[in-house]
Amino acid sequence: ATAPSDAPPTTGEAIPVHLYLSFQPDVQFAPFYVGLEQGFFGDHGLDVTISHQSESDSLRLVAAPPDSSGMYAAVVSGEQVLLARAQDAPVVYVYEWYQRFPVAIASRKEAGIVTVADLKGHSVGVPLLEGASYIGLRALLAAGGLTEADIDLQVTGFTQVETLATNRVDAVVVYATNEPVQLAAANIPVNLIYVSDVVDLVSNGLVVSEDDAQNHPDVVKALVAAFDEALRYTIDHPDTAFEDSKMHVEGLGDPDNEAAQRAVLENSIEFWKADQLGHSDEVSWVAMENTLLGMGLLTDPVDVKSAFTNDFLP
Repeated sequence: ATAPSDAPPTTGEAIPVHLYLSFQPDVQFAPFYVGLEQGFFGDHGLDVTISHQSESDSLRLVAAPPDSSGMYAAVVSGEQVLLARAQDAPVVYVYEWYQRFPVAIASRKEAGIVTVADLKGHSVGVPLLEGASYIGLRALLAAGGLTEADIDLQVTGFTQVETLATNRVDAVVVYATNEPVQLAAANIPVNLIYVSDVVDLVSNGLVVSEDDAQNHPDVVKALVAAFDEALRYTIDHPDTAFEDSKMHVEGLGDPDNEAAQRAVLENSIEFWKADQLGHSDEVSWVAMENTLLGMGLLTDPVDVKSAFTNDFLP
């Protein structure tokens, strides 16, 4: 028997998809580059264009598309979805890309900080008092029975490696796929406390508008299926994925940088793996909601069941 195609019915013309990624081109977006270079998006009848916006701007564009030239989608983290929906933005999370929340606390080994409780009385550097790093820190503290008052919290900007290397703080909040690689390259032995080992929060995933989910489900299903194939390919063929990423990330092939960036990709893959790729768990969404309520970022509970769906998974 032949399995039905996940591609939407077309008249031969690919359906435009405006896909927003955060920050800037980076090897950590390898599955999306693979989707383009290996033709997974095209095979599902989609003409995907990638651009970069902040998470808040991406959600605004998805919730209220500027035109009708195609579907708008974005990759954002779970807390942004809940915060947007609290403001009545009609967005829905359809594919959980990162199965583990990629934030950790790094400290020099000699500091002896190996549990959340060990952070008490220590200085901790965080890039900003917002975003995934700060939310991950607050979730860790709460899970360990601590509050910000129990630590010396310092805003350091995105200088975590330099900050720890110069002993300006005792610990730093890091993106677990990136800064640990840089710290290892600088010969700085560290202990890492992963958020995902303590509390299960929703991280980066694909988001579309409720309108598209309801009225254009074939297109959403095609996007999800194509990304699922690209993600599996990246996990199984990291060398090819790295080469595909060079087409989109400036300087990725620099000999002085290549080994470290390959390590970043390998670390990232470990955060993407799961028995069922893309699946989102309500328990994780409730944990994220509780974290946001505890931080005062949400003043009232939201309907987490409406914030995500697994209905489009292959």
